[in-house]
Amino acid sequence: HAVAIEVRRFGQQLFFTALTGATPDNAEWIRRKANTVQRFHRSSYAIGLDLRQKNSNLADKYGLPMSDYAAHGGSFPLNVAGAGVIGSLTVSGLPQREDHELVVEALCAHLGRDYRELALLEPASPTNP
Repeated sequence: HAVAIEVRRFGQQLFFTALTGATPDNAEWIRRKANTVQRFHRSSYAIGLDLRQKNSNLADKYGLPMSDYAAHGGSFPLNVAGAGVIGSLTVSGLPQREDHELVVEALCAHLGRDYRELALLEPASPTNP
């Protein structure tokens, strides 16, 4: 897949790669999604779903510029026991739900957790992106 991937400790990029076919726009989406995680300490997908349920967006609800924040799936907080949320793992290049699922699957593999226990249950649809 043509995706870009970033691991960030807030304020410092620790890892970045853009696979064949990824574009500079993917890096921009990563920046905006990671900013959302840094601000709310929740996945960018969860923030987006909450806002859609309330028929709102980051600009209207929080006054955040859309040029710097994105409530779209693909960024997940990195929570360290005893330290709290210290950064994010972010993917861009797939549809947002798939970006989110790729991050969760990677974190599960790293932590030795069964992805099926944490996977999203409902398939994506126009009303449930």
